[in-house]
Amino acid sequence: MDQQMILSVENGDSLPLMEAFYTIQGEGFYSGKPAYFLRIGGCDVGCHWCDVKESWDSNLHKPTSVKEIIQNISNFNIDTVVVTGGEPLMWNMNKLTSALKDRGLEIHLETSGTHPLSGIFDWICFSPKKVQPALNGIRKKANELKIIVNNKHDFIWAEEQRNGLNDDCKLYLQPEWSKRDQMTPLIIDYIKINREWSISLQTHKYMKIP
Repeated sequence: MDQQMILSVENGDSLPLMEAFYTIQGEGFYSGKPAYFLRIGGCDVGCHWCDVKESWDSNLHKPTSVKEIIQNISNFNIDTVVVTGGEPLMWNMNKLTSALKDRGLEIHLETSGTHPLSGIFDWICFSPKKVQPALNGIRKKANELKIIVNNKHDFIWAEEQRNGLNDDCKLYLQPEWSKRDQMTPLIIDYIKINREWSISLQTHKYMKIP
């Protein structure tokens, strides 16, 4: 990558966009709603069960200008854009979100919270991971806490992640996909006792859509 392109990425004029697609949100509070997804390359968290490991190396994804991203979005009649990854907060989100707001779009973020928040978002899904602690600053701003349940200890860890959240933050437990048959019954039993939690399923995978 030449120096000019590096500067463009650092300034947030371009982003290592892995893919962009219009689909149905499959997880969390907005599950079942249509949204345009921007998957930004680059992640330094490295969950062993990640289903988009090809997003980790940002060098594999050519920087795309915010202008081009917005032009492509204009081809769709949408009202919501989900910025996901990878870990999108590795990059400067200010110019992207400002451009999206100029078009009157609602912007959602999916983040592990391991990097400082940049940009303007209407909804923040905070999904912390054990392998790398989240920064405390994201917790008060999170609208949704989503914990991936991979084993029984994750229920204890999920309760610990509630510390510092705002009172209106929605709480979700989601089975890790490869262990859904084992973990889903445990999540159901847990939520029946701990009723402040809800279950999140990766419904897009059941529907076999992106």
